[in-house]
Amino acid sequence: MRTIDSHRAYYERWAKSWEFQALLKSRPLAGDAELGERYCETVHPFVWASSQREGFVDSVQRMRERVTDHIPADEVDVQLKLGPGGLRDVEFTIQLLQLVHGHNDDRVRQRDTLGALAALAQHGYIGREEAAWFSRDYRLLRVIEHRVQLDRMTRTHLMPRDADRLRVLARATGLATTADELTERWQQTKIAVRSLHEKLFYRPLLSAVAALPDAGLALTSGQAEDRLAAIGFTDPKGALRHIAALTSGVSRRAQIQRTLLPVILQWLAQGADPDYGLLVFRRLSDDLGETHWFLRMLRDSSGAAQRLTNVLTASRYVGGLFERIPEGAAWLENEEELRPRPLAALLDESRATVDRYEGDIDAAAKALRTARRREVLRLALAGILDIITVDELGRALSDVNTAVLTGVLSLVHRYGDGIEFAIVAMGRYGGAELGFGSDADVMYVYRDAGAGEHAQPRAEHIVHELKRLTEDLRLPLDLDIDLRPEGRNGAIVRSLDSYRAYYERWSLTWEAQALLRARTVAGDEPLMTDFTALADTVRYPAALPEADAREVRRIKARVEAERLPQAADPARHLKLGRGSLSDVEWFVQLLQLQHAATVPALATTSTLEALTAAVDAELVLPADAERLRAAWLIASRARSALTLWSAKTADVLPVDRPQLEGVARLMGYPAGGASRLEEDYLRTTRLARQVFERGFYGTQ
Repeated sequence: MRTIDSHRAYYERWAKSWEFQALLKSRPLAGDAELGERYCETVHPFVWASSQREGFVDSVQRMRERVTDHIPADEVDVQLKLGPGGLRDVEFTIQLLQLVHGHNDDRVRQRDTLGALAALAQHGYIGREEAAWFSRDYRLLRVIEHRVQLDRMTRTHLMPRDADRLRVLARATGLATTADELTERWQQTKIAVRSLHEKLFYRPLLSAVAALPDAGLALTSGQAEDRLAAIGFTDPKGALRHIAALTSGVSRRAQIQRTLLPVILQWLAQGADPDYGLLVFRRLSDDLGETHWFLRMLRDSSGAAQRLTNVLTASRYVGGLFERIPEGAAWLENEEELRPRPLAALLDESRATVDRYEGDIDAAAKALRTARRREVLRLALAGILDIITVDELGRALSDVNTAVLTGVLSLVHRYGDGIEFAIVAMGRYGGAELGFGSDADVMYVYRDAGAGEHAQPRAEHIVHELKRLTEDLRLPLDLDIDLRPEGRNGAIVRSLDSYRAYYERWSLTWEAQALLRARTVAGDEPLMTDFTALADTVRYPAALPEADAREVRRIKARVEAERLPQAADPARHLKLGRGSLSDVEWFVQLLQLQHAATVPALATTSTLEALTAAVDAELVLPADAERLRAAWLIASRARSALTLWSAKTADVLPVDRPQLEGVARLMGYPAGGASRLEEDYLRTTRLARQVFERGFYGTQ
């Protein structure tokens, strides 16, 4: 027996988290009513402050697991109260939600389970549907429990194992008429309860809310601007306006946002650009706030809210895409939704889109462009969250381009128009090495199939329509044809015979080199096959004359001298700088021109695959290849990160520290990692340049 002061001292110093949970339903029952009330007034503040204890949520979760672990093995499957999907799953879930949110909201401080559940639902801490399911299942389990105990007037929580007793119980509860029917209904209820318990009981938002300081929800106080500035917002007044817009009013949406925002703000503050992240979060909430899934996903889904804040603070590129495709936020709930879709699936969708619009070319093309934006957003989210590698990203972006070009080509080129037509991917597109913001280098080829003198005009018409119908101001798809024969001075489209004649008579070394990454991606299959065979005769010569090798080296030196932008630091240029993408690619391409005819594995459009083949053929030392690979990867990642960060295409590693910090965070560096990225990039490319100069120019 203790005095009230002794109780107070105990709960201040020694009590465990489970003891506060046990007091949740305490009330005076008998004896001195005034003493009972004083006791409750003394201990209940400790109950509602308990969620502020370090590791509180985790300790309650572990407590529930220990209860299950201590059930005898032969009773687990028949336990109505303590087993998985039993009454305790409902009660522990509701009590944990009460303890976490009741610290700041006395409206959920209810003693009875169903009353607490109703209050949690009314004030937005649990979805109405989930509350209705929990209430229904809890009542059902209680009915079964009571009838089991009335059967033999014993305090038991075990379902009968005997079929006759189960049949009696079925009729006593009114839930079924046979033992099998009751068992099936009980099993379904257990599964539903356990599933909802795991969804709500372990959601990460609980731990985050519980960890907030006492003033964590006082976002409208006079000190709010200082607090926002202190955690990283550069425009606290603007942030307060967004917060007010999100939380004002008495709507259920506003209630839920008031619950979410304290934690959302902390997560945003951990990003590189919290102000922009909050702006886009508000726009998304305006667009999706009335949908049934958005706020529920943020509140209940494991990790979705934090993943969303990560991408919003990291990328203006993603923010711009979300303006057009806000529903893409749903993918953050399931990591598998962010995996690249296979090319076959993308092509099937393109064909279905073309068929659906039945000849309305402009409408079909618009739908294809929308699908491309959607898939690029998916890949941007996956890239930021490290769900895909650089290699996977390059292939996936290339597949997305191929799908939209295939669809648009089918709109403007039909069987029987008198020509065969094909699109040839070049450069990084041909190598399936695209990054965000990359151009789509292409060439076009046709073959007369009965059009005669009209063949060339028809082919040119197709090219013009391809450019018109793929033009997208929101997400440009720049079909760059500068790598065609004669470059900018050449015809925009040639027949296969014209290509053959040109390559036999006039082809320059750089044009053979450009063909090393030529890959047919859309059009008529026979023509695609024949063009590939022609390209092979040019790009994989039986022997590369030394004069041609010298020409490759001369052109590379000229590119370095003339194409590098004026005043650009060669050490920081990601494409043309020392040890950057250009060095690695030219190194590999010279090896391909020299040896692909005798080393079949070198006959690939992929830079990294060719580099691996060169090592296998003992043309490059493994250590040298690793330096080149590392430089290619870090430069490729930095280029994409620059576009994701700023929504602009750039090729120079930033000097500006905030920009460099944003790029570093996207590349997986911790906060304050800008200098580390800079050091890593300069060191990696310096080592790669040494390999390049030794192997390409033959210098020591």
